[in-house]
Amino acid sequence: MSRALSSIAVYCGSNTGLGETYVDAARALGTVLGKAGITLVYGGTHKGLMGVLADAALAAGGSVHGVITKRLADQGHLHPSLTRHEIVEGMRLRKARMAEEADGFIALPGGIGTLEEFMEVWTLNQLGDIDKPAGLFDVAGYYQPFIGFIDHMIEQRFLPAAHRASIVVDGDPESLVAGLRSFERVNVPKWL
Repeated sequence: MSRALSSIAVYCGSNTGLGETYVDAARALGTVLGKAGITLVYGGTHKGLMGVLADAALAAGGSVHGVITKRLADQGHLHPSLTRHEIVEGMRLRKARMAEEADGFIALPGGIGTLEEFMEVWTLNQLGDIDKPAGLFDVAGYYQPFIGFIDHMIEQRFLPAAHRASIVVDGDPESLVAGLRSFERVNVPKWL
């Protein structure tokens, strides 16, 4: 099975992180999406990894759809060169619009907002409210402590073991996107 991915929502930091590793990864992912003709849906700012990602997708000839809150837009955070943008009232609507517009999801390294956004779409998939693949771009092992926590959830019987495979985890942007395309839904019930 190969999923059609015409758009992918990417969650990532509004900071750039330590050194150039995460910047280079954001640039690589944006380039892969742009060259593949996959519309990038993201938080609409020019800040941090978000700006690097959008700039790279645009430079690679891609389409970029930003969804930003009115408060952030009013503070001058809206990226000036997007293909399309929406200004919404708050974060809940921003997340909902991004999820509606995307065929799949990727989390680059980021902070608590990135993790919260990713966890929401993973939960929606687990509950069967959506059927859209989600992946972690595991740049330089960034998400390995989180994967360890997921394994702890399984060990403590809060998460069925099969759900460990309900997200794609990869450190290479091309194989991550390929993994989302070939993803097959985990149909094991969430209740143990």
